[in-house]
Amino acid sequence: MRVLGVDPGLTRCGVGVVEGVAGRPLTMVGVGVVRTPADAELGLRLVAIEQGIEAWLDEHRPECVAVERVFSQHNVRTVMGTAQASAVAMLCAARRGIPVALHTPSEVKAAVTGSGRADKAQVGAMVTRLLRLDAPPKPADAADALALAICHIWRAPAQNRLQQAVAQNRLQQAVALHAAKNPNASKGRTA
Repeated sequence: MRVLGVDPGLTRCGVGVVEGVAGRPLTMVGVGVVRTPADAELGLRLVAIEQGIEAWLDEHRPECVAVERVFSQHNVRTVMGTAQASAVAMLCAARRGIPVALHTPSEVKAAVTGSGRADKAQVGAMVTRLLRLDAPPKPADAADALALAICHIWRAPAQNRLQQAVAQNRLQQAVALHAAKNPNASKGRTA
């Protein structure tokens, strides 16, 4: 599986592509940051992020895009910028029919380091180790994007099994409800 991880932000939007499957060594395909000037108009910054993400999608052709789920922060302005950049990444993927997965920061930290309270340095160190890199990717936004991709590769099989089980359960409930409402239908007769 090839996953584009996106650590959304207006000034620095981390992007990283990881390839592999759960239980096997993973490979970093690419890592970087889409940057926008802090003094530019918001609309132009969002266009720049879109163009940057589109270029990554064109170059790396991921099967899935993993985006950090926006969570409540004390600074509303920061939350808004993060949410806007996140929406751009989801839009770019959806436009191409690429599935999008959202992961919270604590889910990513727990998947990569074993602790949902790990700091940026610990995440960077584990990303470096897991992908067998010479040094942690800089800035931290780039390392966080790789961590998102790793998290998704490791979590996707379990999430898929859970989604299949839920779908199977809903199907069984629908069949049982239909049989209860139409007792003659199960005997091959119609009323």
